[in-house]
Amino acid sequence: MVTDLINAGVDITTRTEFRGHATAGAVLVNDEGLVLHIRHKGLGRWLTPGGHLEPGDESVRDAALRELAEETGIDPDVVITDGEDPIHVDVHPIPANPAKGEPDHYHFDFRYMFRTSGGVGVLQAEEVTGADWLNVDALPAPLRDHVRAAIA
Repeated sequence: MVTDLINAGVDITTRTEFRGHATAGAVLVNDEGLVLHIRHKGLGRWLTPGGHLEPGDESVRDAALRELAEETGIDPDVVITDGEDPIHVDVHPIPANPAKGEPDHYHFDFRYMFRTSGGVGVLQAEEVTGADWLNVDALPAPLRDHVRAAIA
């Protein structure tokens, strides 16, 4: 699906492309090998930080780092990028949101791994209700396997 749209010349970086569009995810691992999860306010679920691309983002990886900093208050200066390429790309459906005028669509979530010895700062109250460092096993498959391999 992702490659079909890209091969057709579709700009998947804009959030108004409702056949599907790119999002950026941050998998942040601390010195103990735990992964930062946030409690997403709108979805009521524990997830890794991430979100939509914005016009000022120089790359999808930079968008993931920006989202991480915005949602968790973690200073990007204490975050180390663990490679230039995503460790996983997940395609998942997003239900319609009439309040935002958005139909059902897909997110192509490009997930990047980062490392830190820093801690969580002030959470983005509009989107996040909590943060916790969880074991890698809390991640869904196949992301869990990619993170395990990267940590090893």
